[in-house]
Amino acid sequence: QVQLVESGGGLVQPGGSLKLSCAASGTILSMSVMGWFRQAPGKQREWVATITFGNRTNYADSVRGRFTVSRGNGKNTVYLQMNSLEPEDTAVYYCYGNSPSRLDYWGQGTQVTVSS
Repeated sequence: QVQLVESGGGLVQPGGSLKLSCAASGTILSMSVMGWFRQAPGKQREWVATITFGNRTNYADSVRGRFTVSRGNGKNTVYLQMNSLEPEDTAVYYCYGNSPSRLDYWGQGTQVTVSS
């Protein structure tokens, strides 16, 4: 059983920073792709950023230049450094992983609120 567990959400003022972390555990050697999605109230879940096993990154236009996705040395951890946060970034952030067998895994979500 593979589990993804996020941490690091919270309340931050506009212009502030937060760093999210996600660790995968269970019977899996390494995720091929890991990343982050988010879902704001009343909206569909949207892709934020992903990183491959070879550290190739991709970002949604709305976060490029402000957010940085990275993987830990063990390759089954992923981070999201969020800078210059805006109220529009308020959402539940979900960790995502895709295994070599092309199975998708999701974390339980962590709330990020950007408000003064």
